[in-house]
Amino acid sequence: MKIMYKSGFVTIIGRPNVGKSTLLNQVIGEKISIISDKPQTTRNKIQMVYTEESSQIVFLDTPGIQMPRNKLGEYMLKISKSTLEEVDVVTFMVDNSMEIGPMDKMIIEDLSSISTPIVLLINKIDKLEESEILELIDKYSKMNIFEDIVPISAKNNSNIESYIEVLKGKLPEGPQYFPEDMITDQPERFIIAEIIREKALINLEEEVPHGIYVEIDSIKERKNKDIIDVFANIYCEKESHKGIVIGKRGVKLQEIGQTARMDIESLLGSKVNLQLWVKVEKNWRDRENKVKYFGYK
Repeated sequence: MKIMYKSGFVTIIGRPNVGKSTLLNQVIGEKISIISDKPQTTRNKIQMVYTEESSQIVFLDTPGIQMPRNKLGEYMLKISKSTLEEVDVVTFMVDNSMEIGPMDKMIIEDLSSISTPIVLLINKIDKLEESEILELIDKYSKMNIFEDIVPISAKNNSNIESYIEVLKGKLPEGPQYFPEDMITDQPERFIIAEIIREKALINLEEEVPHGIYVEIDSIKERKNKDIIDVFANIYCEKESHKGIVIGKRGVKLQEIGQTARMDIESLLGSKVNLQLWVKVEKNWRDRENKVKYFGYK
């Protein structure tokens, strides 16, 4: 008997920092979406592909939903909301907060008007007692907009298989959209730039990382093929930020480069010589032409 092949598109939405990128990196088994404890970590709509023998799920990792403060924020909110009616299943992720906050309430209000099936993920259950998990499930169940509610811990890879099974039960019969060995629609240059930006987010002061953009200038494999040279520019919004990114005697930039190089070597499977330069593009997040020039369109 021929096994029915199921495939489809699933978007994951939620507030910043609820664990969307951590979940997807666990599902895919590779680090594609960058992770930090700061908002606006994910800026683009990134497709990641999970393939097994009888199904293929194309996940859309979107920016965390929050009120926009500049042109970049407007772009991020627009692409987060634009996916809701374009996919086969919407996944709404919340964290372990016992009270439902104003931003989650705003998202739930938006979700109540769509016809797409919605699965709720309650993340970070490793920090909750069993009774608290049941209380949250009951609270969200009473809203009557979620077809399934799955408690998980993305960090600990707990109950993620149950989530995948729930999705497979909702996907239509369809083709294999991507080759089985493909895990993202993003080119290596994009992933490398995001790795560098992640390390900047982790290593820098609170206000600086939001205004950082990383541009890959070139990637060149040496003739003897034993090392790959990666040249990249880190853009910030103010001259004062440039000094913070570089750090005293270049220590901060060195830290960013060293930690990024390790992840890039893992991605490329080769030794890497990473060279970073810091440049200033004043207030680029508020300038629509620069937001578009940097690829947010």
